[in-house]
Amino acid sequence: MTDSHAHLLDAAFDGDRDEVMARARQAGVLAHIEAAVDMDTSRRAQAWCAGASDRWAAVGVHPHAAGEVAESDWAELERLASRPDVVAVGEIGLDYHDDGASRAVQQEVFRRQLLMARRLGKPVILHVREADDDVFAAVNAVGGLSGVFHCFTGDVARARRALDTGFYVSFSGILTFPKAEELREAASFCPLDRVLVETDAPYLAPVPLRGRRNEPAHVQLTLARLASLRGLAAPELALRLEENLHRLFDFPMAVF
Repeated sequence: MTDSHAHLLDAAFDGDRDEVMARARQAGVLAHIEAAVDMDTSRRAQAWCAGASDRWAAVGVHPHAAGEVAESDWAELERLASRPDVVAVGEIGLDYHDDGASRAVQQEVFRRQLLMARRLGKPVILHVREADDDVFAAVNAVGGLSGVFHCFTGDVARARRALDTGFYVSFSGILTFPKAEELREAASFCPLDRVLVETDAPYLAPVPLRGRRNEPAHVQLTLARLASLRGLAAPELALRLEENLHRLFDFPMAVF
C-alpha cells in the first residue's frame, strides 16, 4: 500500500532515512507521497522523487511558510508543480491556530496556489486548522479542483462538507487516539471510495506508538483501526484505498 502523506525529508530522518524506508517496505508500505511545506522542501522533494518508483512528490507552501514566499518564487513553484513526477500541489491551506503569517497573506498565497493547481490540472493537498469557512470559500471560488483534506480531524458534519466539495478525506494516526471518538464516527460515515490513510510522519504516531517519531510503516496501524471500524479485512481495505490514491493522484498502484 501507499502512505498518502509523509515528510521523510524532515531532519528527524536525517540519520536513518534509508532504514525507515526499508522498514516501510518490510511492513508492506511500498510507496509514499512526499509532501513539501515551503520552497526549499518543494525543490528537494521534486529532486528526490524524480525517477523513483517508491515515492511521489507534492510541492507547495504550507500556511506557516506563507510569509516567506517572494514574488520571484512563483514561477519556480509552477515549474516544479508542472513536472510529471509531481502528483499534487501541497501541502497548502490555512492555519489560524498558530501565530505566523497574517490571515491576509495566508489567504493570498493559498488562492494563488489553488489557481496554479487548476491551471496544471493537479490535485491539492489541504491543511486546514481553525479556518474551515475560509478554506471552503477559497476552494469554491476557484472551482474545478480536486484534492484531499489531509490529516482530517473533524466530525461527521465537517466530513460531509469536505465530501460535498468532491474532495477526499485522509485519516492519520489520530484515528487511533482514545479520545478521538468523533473522528472515528466521521471515518465510519465517509464513503470508502473517498477515503485515504496517512502517517504525516514524523508526526502523529498511532497508538500504541503515540509520542514517538512516526514513519510510513506505521500507517498499517491506522489502516487496521479503520478496517475494524468498517468491518473489513485490512488487506481488502488497503486495496480499495490504493484504488482511491490511483484515481486522485494518477500514479501507478503499489504492487501488493
